[in-house]
Amino acid sequence: MNYKRIIRICAIFMALSGLTILMTTIFPILAYEWEAGRVYPILVSSLPDSSNDEGTMPADLTKASNWFAGAPTASFNQSEISYFTVTVPKLHIDNASVAIGGDDLSKNLIQYPGTALPGKTGNAVIFGHSVLPQFFDPKNYMTIFSTLHKLKKDDIVIANYDGVMYQYQVDNVFEVKPTDLQILEQHQSESYLTLVTCSPPGNPFKPRRLIVRAKLVPQTTASVN
Repeated sequence: MNYKRIIRICAIFMALSGLTILMTTIFPILAYEWEAGRVYPILVSSLPDSSNDEGTMPADLTKASNWFAGAPTASFNQSEISYFTVTVPKLHIDNASVAIGGDDLSKNLIQYPGTALPGKTGNAVIFGHSVLPQFFDPKNYMTIFSTLHKLKKDDIVIANYDGVMYQYQVDNVFEVKPTDLQILEQHQSESYLTLVTCSPPGNPFKPRRLIVRAKLVPQTTASVN
C-alpha cells in the first residue's frame, strides 16, 4: 500500500468520523425542535420581554440561579439545605435527591426557593439539568432530565417528603422563554409540582425552558409500583 493511498484512506475515515459526530450532535436537536414545534405550545408572558438571550453565550447552567433572567438569586445560597426525593417511573428516575436551597445542579435536583413544598397548596418548582438525550442516565444529575420531554399528560411523578409519598399526575407540558417567570407563580387553591429543564436538551445556547406541570392526585399518599 503506497503512501498516497494511506493518506486518502485516513482522510476518508476522518471525514466519516466527523460527519458521524456532527450527526449524533445536531440530529437529536433538530429532531427535538421539529417535535417540539408540533407538540408543545410556547407560553408567552403577558409582561413585556425586555431581554432576549437567544444567540448569546450561555451562563453556567449547572447553577439553578442562572436559569430565569430577572429572578432573585440570593435565596439560593441558604446555609441550611434540606432534601426530599422525586421518582418518575416512566423515565426510570428513582428517588432522585431534591435540595431545598443550594444551587448546584450537578449534585442534585434543585427546588426553586420560595415555592411550595410537596403536598402543600401551591406550586413546587424543581429544576434538573439535561444534555443530549443519548447520554441520559437517571442516576447522573448532569443528565437526569434529558428525556423529560417524553412525559405526557397523565404520567405519574411521585414526591417523597417528610416520610409521606405524594403522587402527582402530569397535567400540561409546554415551553417558556428564560425571561418568563410565570411558571414560578403559586396557586393558592390547588397543589402542583413543576419540573423544569432546558430545551432543546443538548443545545449549548439553551434558548427555552421545558415545563412539565403535574397536579396532586386527591389521595395524599402513594406508592411506586
